[in-house]
Amino acid sequence: MAVKIVADSSCDLSREMKQNMNINIAPLILQLGDKNYLDDESLDIRDYVKAMGECENSPKTSCPSPEDYIKRYQGDESIFVVTLSNKLSGSYNSAILAKNIFLEEVGQKFIHVFDSFSASAGETLIALKINELAKKNFSDIEILEKVTGYIKEMKTFFLLESLDHLAKAGRLNPIIAKLANMLSIKPIMGATEEGTVKLVEKTRGYKKAFKRFVEIIGEQGSNLEEKVLGIAHCNALDKALNFKDEVLKKYNFKDIVIVEMGGLSSTYADDGGIVIAF
Repeated sequence: MAVKIVADSSCDLSREMKQNMNINIAPLILQLGDKNYLDDESLDIRDYVKAMGECENSPKTSCPSPEDYIKRYQGDESIFVVTLSNKLSGSYNSAILAKNIFLEEVGQKFIHVFDSFSASAGETLIALKINELAKKNFSDIEILEKVTGYIKEMKTFFLLESLDHLAKAGRLNPIIAKLANMLSIKPIMGATEEGTVKLVEKTRGYKKAFKRFVEIIGEQGSNLEEKVLGIAHCNALDKALNFKDEVLKKYNFKDIVIVEMGGLSSTYADDGGIVIAF
C-alpha cells in the first residue's frame, strides 16, 4: 500500500527531501502586527525574520485548520501525519479532528496522527523515518509501532543566539530573557517527554555553550551509530556545518542531515538559532 506523509510546516525539510518522499505540508499562518504570512515555500525567511525583529508586537501563529488537513487526506494512500508537540500548538488536535471528520464521511481509510512531542528537526527525523519504513514495504501497523517507539527515544535540544523572540512569543518569561541577554547567558533548551520546553543548562558565552551543545549529545544519547542526527538552522548554515564537523570528531552517527528552518521554527529560534534531534 502506498503511503503519504502529511506534516505541519514546523517539519523543516530540504528541497531534496521533499522530492524523495511523498509528503504534503499543511502551512501554519504567522502574524506580525496586522500582517499575515503563510508558512510555505513562498515565504522569504530572511525578510520574515527581519520584519519580526522590527515588529513591536509579539508574533502570533495559527495552526492548520481541520479543513487544511482534510484536503491533504484525500487519495488512495495510507496517511501518516506528523505534527508539532500538542503542548506547543493546536496542530495535533486539528489533525485528529480532521481525521475523525474525514473517516465519518469516507468510511474505511488508514490515517494515523503522530504527536512529535517536538518540533523542527524532530519532525524532520520522524518524516524521514516514516519514509524509510514505507520504502522498505513495512505494513501500516508496523510503521505505526516502529515510529511510535522512535518518537519515545528521540531527543531534541536547541541553542539560541537570542531569547527575545522566544519571550515575545510567550514561551519564556521576558524578564529571564532580558537578564540572560544582559549577562551573555546562553541557555541550552530541550524538549521534555511530554513535549514541553525545559532548561537543560545555562552557560556564559556562546563558545562555551556551543561546546556543551556538542557534549550533551554524548551525555544524553545512546547507540548513536544507529541514529540520524538532524540539524535545523535559522539563517546560520556556517554554524550548522561547524556543528556537524565538531560532532563528527566525537560521534559516529549513521547519518547527519542539515535543513534550513521554515517560518514557524524561525519564529521561536530567531537568527542564528540551531535545533538538533537524534
